[in-house]
Amino acid sequence: MSIPKEPRQLMINLMYLVLTALLALNVSAEVMNAFFSLDRGLKNSRDIVEKNNGSLTAAIEKAAADYPSPQAEDYKARAIKSNQLVNDFVTYIQGIRDNLYAKAGGENPKVPGQPKDIRNKDITTKMFVNDGLGNEVENKIKELRSELSKIVDGDAGTIGSLPLDIEALPPGTNAKNWSEFKFKQMPVAAVFPLLGKIQSDAKNSATAVLNYCATKVQGTDLKFDKFVPGVAPKKNYVILGEEFEAEVFLSAFSSKTDNVSINVDGRNLALKDGIGTFTEKPSNVGEKKYTVSINLRNPTTGTTETVKKEFSYEVGQRSIAVQLDKMNVFYIGVENPISVSAAGVSSNDVKVSATGVNVANKGGGHFVITATTPGEAALTVSAPGVSQKFSYRVKRIPDPTPMLGAKHRSKAMANGEFKAQGGIATVLENFDFDAKCDVVGFEVTYLPKRQDPITKQNSGARWNGDVQDWVNKAKPGDAYFFDDIKCKCPGDAAARNLGGLAFKIR
Repeated sequence: MSIPKEPRQLMINLMYLVLTALLALNVSAEVMNAFFSLDRGLKNSRDIVEKNNGSLTAAIEKAAADYPSPQAEDYKARAIKSNQLVNDFVTYIQGIRDNLYAKAGGENPKVPGQPKDIRNKDITTKMFVNDGLGNEVENKIKELRSELSKIVDGDAGTIGSLPLDIEALPPGTNAKNWSEFKFKQMPVAAVFPLLGKIQSDAKNSATAVLNYCATKVQGTDLKFDKFVPGVAPKKNYVILGEEFEAEVFLSAFSSKTDNVSINVDGRNLALKDGIGTFTEKPSNVGEKKYTVSINLRNPTTGTTETVKKEFSYEVGQRSIAVQLDKMNVFYIGVENPISVSAAGVSSNDVKVSATGVNVANKGGGHFVITATTPGEAALTVSAPGVSQKFSYRVKRIPDPTPMLGAKHRSKAMANGEFKAQGGIATVLENFDFDAKCDVVGFEVTYLPKRQDPITKQNSGARWNGDVQDWVNKAKPGDAYFFDDIKCKCPGDAAARNLGGLAFKIR
């Protein structure tokens, strides 16, 4: 490469080289910072694992106290020993980290938490390769793994899950051994997360060992040490002359561990000696169902098994009662729901018959009445040992209100809004049933301003072709009259006349 003779070109080339060097430095700084971010993340993970290991150790000690046995004491001691071995190893690695931090110049006043000489590769190579510290770390890892394997009785599954290990060198590497592969010519910044991972692997290995000890302290079976009688009646009501029948059984639970929770329909119950009390005040009569959910937690493994079952009881009153769920009459053309109950009788044994209307049993004391003819209807409600009659009126659905576009009654309307309407609709105002009345047809009279009126018949609810043309011609001063609006509601044999609407265009 020749050096340019022109000063201006020489300056440009020098600036380009300087810029390239600065960019390289920036990338290097970002990479170095990333190493320390990774190391902080590993530290946070270790803290979480350490907390979980503490909780697991406490659970092992509690289980050994609740269910004492020579085996429980043995594995409790092994759990404590595994924690001590791992903690000693983590402390040993931390000493290496502190020494490396000091050799790399100590705290960087510009970047807290990082040593000054984070790019130096000679320090790490000398410490771990030349001075043999890497080999020492390798031997410590093998020694700890061997001790943990003894604690778990050589269990292959547990040993295979221990993350602390010396991995084999990858094919094609020039490193002579594990120490060279891990530490030779590694910058100081890269070695810190590497050591942090070794510490994390040790903590996670302790977790695997503690889980093994936990299964040995108590096993996976729940131990029940207290018993109470249980009664499950065949039905929760009985009337004079009937036989009461109930299943009587022995109920067992553990009084030493807080491993049972009970809820009914999602509401947790307070427990005393393993027994919860469920109370509720029903708001109406009939069969009431409720679902009981019992959660059994194994104090050793932490797994929870849930058992659910549905129960029911009957709510009655002193005499037969019929409750109309909507109104105090039956309407033609719609379903009229009613609820029926009898004191001391299951809702499944309550029967309803009728004259003048039809009855459909929906179960659980609920019935639907359908009617076809106005007048009177009689219901006969019967149950074992009792019968009673009730009389009701039968009426057709009240007349709906005709509206233009289901919104407007007779009045003046702006030209644009009138043209936007598509026909006549009906609305059942203040009617509690889900019913719809359909427009059959109507008469339309169009009275243009200062002209003679013209009249047409319109079939259906929406404008036909001629009427649509009249609507499109609307202008201020015109008038429109919709007379003899006829509709059919559910149950109607013939159309009913709803009267008319009138609108003046403004």
